[in-house]
Amino acid sequence: MSQLRSHLRPLALWGALVAVSALLAYGLYRAQFPAALLVGPMLTAIAFGVGGAGLGVPRPAFMAAQAMIGCLVAHAVTGSIVATLRADGFIIVAVVLVTVMAGGVVGWALTRLRVLPGTTAAWGSSPGGAAAMVAMSEQFGADPRLVAFMQYVRVVAVVLTASLVTRFIFSGPDTPPAPSGAGSVGVLSTFTTLAVAAIGAAIALALRLPAGALIGPMVLGAALHATGLADMALPAPILDLAYAAIGWYVGLRFTRETLGVTLRALPGILVATFAVILLCGGWAWALTHILAIDFLTAFLATSPGGLDSVAIIAVGTHADVSFVLAVQTLRLFVVLVTGPLLAKWITRAVPERSA
Repeated sequence: MSQLRSHLRPLALWGALVAVSALLAYGLYRAQFPAALLVGPMLTAIAFGVGGAGLGVPRPAFMAAQAMIGCLVAHAVTGSIVATLRADGFIIVAVVLVTVMAGGVVGWALTRLRVLPGTTAAWGSSPGGAAAMVAMSEQFGADPRLVAFMQYVRVVAVVLTASLVTRFIFSGPDTPPAPSGAGSVGVLSTFTTLAVAAIGAAIALALRLPAGALIGPMVLGAALHATGLADMALPAPILDLAYAAIGWYVGLRFTRETLGVTLRALPGILVATFAVILLCGGWAWALTHILAIDFLTAFLATSPGGLDSVAIIAVGTHADVSFVLAVQTLRLFVVLVTGPLLAKWITRAVPERSA
């Protein structure tokens, strides 16, 4: 009987998680809240995780969801990212470097002020590359639990901030538009897209590309869709499930144990997170005076991760998806290359506290 209960409990919790997520997502959707199908499950998962549900989205399921989002982006972006990079390459590189520098400045300041223990802030303030930062942080005296918590607080804060900015700046229709790639979709297009997702993810992961499950299908799908060799489209239920899976994956990382360890450091973590977001927001405002783009596009482009979440928000609005994804994709690669180097430099530049 005890074994039966142990098997039934996770099923019951998952059922409750799905039900509450659906209700919250529907409410946010009716309120025209951007990325409602991502934000609703994410907020629900945070509550369940902190409440001790002990659930977790399997890594393969999360990667499958990323692949679906990659295909969604491929449908919306097609080959225009290349044209955008060619036309505004210098500005895009500048945007990426400013975003990375913003994270570095905040990390240096918080490490210098000892707001967080050890060199945690140097690694946790990186605007992206969460897995790499967590994996390397412990070798340099940082608490990997705090680094992981900082990184996922950043992701949640970026999603909520970007959604709020989108909600109050972008005046949409009475009924929120369906995501690109959704709607009435043929069987052949669906199977073609799923095949592209599987092949693109497999190639990218084999090449060890960062966020390969997302970027592989996005690049391959965009190339095929732009040349007319494939019609990239997915039924709405598949996309809805992908949104929810990403929201659950992020939200369930916030466990009761993690919260207990990080509660004292929470003020410093929030300061670091919103300092990076504010610095990037200021740069976004400056961009609107440099380029002929609206603030929403600039804000989403400069948001410090994550790529999949920002992609979902951008595709569901009137933002320039090509520009946003060009900047975000380049930012991810730059952060993964420079993030560890910058964190190591901050670690060595800030003198250790004398005993």
